Order: sequence, then structure tokens, then C-alpha cells
Amino acid sequence: MTPSITPVRNRAPRRPGVLAVDEGTTGTRAGVVLQDGSVARVAYRPIGVDHPDHDSVEQDAAEIWTATLEVCREALAAARADGVEVTAVALSTQRATAVLWDRETGRPLAPAVVWQDRRYAGDLLALEADWDADLLDRTGRPVGSRSPFLWAARQIAGNPRAREAAADGRLLFGTVDTWLAWNLTGGRAYATTPTNACSTGGYLLREHAWHTAWIERLGFPVELLPELRSDDEVLGVTDEGVLGLAVPIAASMGDQHAALIALGGLAAGDAMCMYGTGTFADAATGTDVHPPVPGADGVLTHVGRREGDTTHFSLEAYCSTTGSALRWFCEDLGFFQTPAEISELAAKADSSGGAWFVPALAGVRTPRWRPRATAALSGLTLATGRAQLARAVLEGIAHSVCDLVDGVTATTGSPLRRIRVGGGVAGSDTLMQIQADLIGLPLERDADSATASLRGTAYLAGARLGLWPSLKTIVEAQPIGRVFEPALGPAERDGRRAEWRTVLAPRLAGAAGEHPAG
Repeated sequence: MTPSITPVRNRAPRRPGVLAVDEGTTGTRAGVVLQDGSVARVAYRPIGVDHPDHDSVEQDAAEIWTATLEVCREALAAARADGVEVTAVALSTQRATAVLWDRETGRPLAPAVVWQDRRYAGDLLALEADWDADLLDRTGRPVGSRSPFLWAARQIAGNPRAREAAADGRLLFGTVDTWLAWNLTGGRAYATTPTNACSTGGYLLREHAWHTAWIERLGFPVELLPELRSDDEVLGVTDEGVLGLAVPIAASMGDQHAALIALGGLAAGDAMCMYGTGTFADAATGTDVHPPVPGADGVLTHVGRREGDTTHFSLEAYCSTTGSALRWFCEDLGFFQTPAEISELAAKADSSGGAWFVPALAGVRTPRWRPRATAALSGLTLATGRAQLARAVLEGIAHSVCDLVDGVTATTGSPLRRIRVGGGVAGSDTLMQIQADLIGLPLERDADSATASLRGTAYLAGARLGLWPSLKTIVEAQPIGRVFEPALGPAERDGRRAEWRTVLAPRLAGAAGEHPAG
């Protein structure tokens, strides 16, 4: 009897994709970026942030890793169900948040110190006179008010667990990208990239090397420094026992740098503003390093991205209270139900009626570095309604972002070519229109602004591995969302900006005598 033959059905080829991770300060997300540059089914987990005292900001590094692992596994399961084959991993992470952990156990030895931490600002102030000029020229930033290296040195000196691990050769140190890559590869990768390293204040921009003299001055043992790679260099291969697949970690970037790529910031003069907890304004400057200029505190030189052996630089300015200011009004003060309500009410008011909000809830960086500056709500009268107050809140945020853009253009000495915007807070049409009016340039809102950091690092990884012909090809293929055209004439815009500077001046003067941003 002839045995029956079961026909073999041709299986459709699986589509390639890049598993992209975006580990931010308050949450971790992951999704698979497809060949058209879109993201499939993003998974998200929130992450706690602790404030033990006024100056200290900490996180649980174990929670960061657990949340990241969960979203990765969820995204991979969705990819398998959709017929997508993941060929690489790409990481984008919060920058300058540092972790100390045990090489043998893999456990953190202290709470991670978050990039917002200022506990050693006073100690660092004493080093400014000797080090600021050198650091500004070579690392793009002054001594500043925080240092992961000083924090780690103090932990080694005062934390028995860290001290014992250091003595036994078990201690490891890194920013969040290093921590995640080490875990994803089963402890085989111990490296970082320029877009993360430059935020630590210890990276030499032109040399692609650690500033060991400065790091040693802070008391940090340089033998613990992770290896430096390029942003598009393979850090290692994922451990199959961790993710269920062994693929290269083909790119790793700081989150804002990744967002700059996704929002088209590849050539000099291209800029982006990412509106989240705070707002970052970043502008590509090409292969030139632009030194700081007087009157533009807090504008820092970064590596925009390092592809192979070529470094593309950028400038960045930051204000810390954007989304956090909206949450403060809603959750802490109870003035509004949600940030969306603020936007809706503000749209009903032609003006703030003379009310002003200065969102300096965590100090001011630009145009003057005043970390002890405080917020202000002024100009209120019996005629001030909720709509006028909501308008004042959004206008205060928009003016603060204008200060960032002004600082960047003053540093480059040339106007920006274009600005694209992203981030959750950029979803407010009212805020974006106010912003366009005050900046005086059209704002192009990214069609998928919430995933910009996640997509940008995936584009870099995919371009390196041949998923796309070039980085420019995939970036320019992405759709742009709504464009907000400025509706104010130059005279009215200049007048409003002058009023803002008058309102801001007392906040800066009252906190004068402090040192520049880091």
C-alpha cells in the first residue's frame, strides 16, 4: 500500500523587524519597528521615582530591568503573532542615571541615582574654578550640579556592600544603557555609547574617550569605566535564555538623541523639541563642536550620534517642568481634572488676561542657570477665570521652550531650518499653536510623536544592518503630522517675549549667585 503524502504548504516569509526599547525616567516601553518605519503594538510599564529629600532622586534599578524585560517579552510575543521576525535589538535610555551592581549576583548594590539628582551640587561647586574651562572645551559641559562618578565614588567609600564588591573585583558601574545591555546579554556586554557617555560629564567629545583625569579627580576608579562603542556598533548578542532569541544589540542611544533622529534632525540646522515630563530642545550641528556663548546658560554640546568613526554633534537645552507642571496643577493642586482639560480651557481664551505662570518648579537652566529659582503664578485678579489661568499655564511653558530655542540659536549663531515636535505633551493643539506663535517658525508635529525615541534608535540599528539603504532614507520616508503656522506678526511676538523676560527676571535675580548647568 502506497503511503499517503501530506502536502507541504508554503509558509509566507516572516517580515523583518527591530525590537526597540525606550527606557525613560518614568516608564519603559518596547515595540517592534517594521520595514516601513512604523511601530507595532507598543508595550508599556511605569517605573517609580523616589525623592528621599529635596535634592536626591533615585530609582530601583531592579525595577527598571524587570519592567524592561516584561515589555520586551510582550512586544516579541506580539511580533510572533503578527508574523514578524526580530533580527536585532535597539536601546534608547534615560541618560546619566547610574547603577552600581554585583557582577556575580547581578543585583544592584544601591538605589540608582537619577539624572535629576543634585545632592552633590555644593561639593561640585568647589571644583568649578579649576575645572570649568577645561570641561566646557573638552566635554561640552561645565562641572555642573550632578555627577554619576562622584555619586559612585561616595557609594564605594560609604556603602559597605559597594565597598566589599569593589575590593573583591565584583563591582560594576554604568548608566542605564550599560545596565540593560549587561542583563540582556547575560553579563557579556559591558559597554556604553557616546550619546549616553557625554551626559555623564566625563566624555571627551573630539577624542571619543573618557576624561580620566577628571573622573579620577572625583575619586572614581577608572578601571570600572565601561568600554566605549559607537552608537551604531553591536554591543553584544542577546542571551537566548533571557529573551528567547539570540540577536545583536545593534544600536544604543540616549533617548533624546534617538528622538532627534526620528524627528529628522540629521543635518545642521534641523531641530526638535520633545515635550514630556520636561522639554528638550535639540539641534543638529553637523561635525562641528560649538562652544558655549555668554548669556545662554544651560546650552550643552552633545554627540548627536556617532556612526562608525564619524561623530555628528548637537546642542541641547532643557527645561524640567513641562508635563510635570501640568500634572502638578491637576494632581497636586486639583485646579484641573486632566492636562487635556487645561488645553481645552486654554483654547477658549483669547489671552491670559494678564495672568502669568513661570514653570520654574525645579529651577531654571536657560537663559540663566538658577537651580534654586522657584515658580510663580502672578497677575491674577477677580476677572481671572479658569480658561485664562489655563492659558497662562500653557503660555508659561511655551515661553520657557522659546528660551531654549533662543539659547541654541545664540550658540550656533544661525537660525534653525526647521523644528519638529514630539512627546506626549505635544499632543495639545493649543500649546503647539501658542508655541509656533512665540517661536515664529512653523512646527511640524510628528505623526507618531510618542514613539520617537523608540523609533530613532531602531532606524540607526536597521540602517547599520541593511534593513534600510541608509538612515536618511528611512527617516525621510516617515509621514509628518499637523503643521502649526505662526499667526503672530514679528512686532507682537517680540512684544510678548519682552513681557515674558520682565516677568521672569525677578525669579532669576532672586536665585542669583549659583553655578552653571551640567
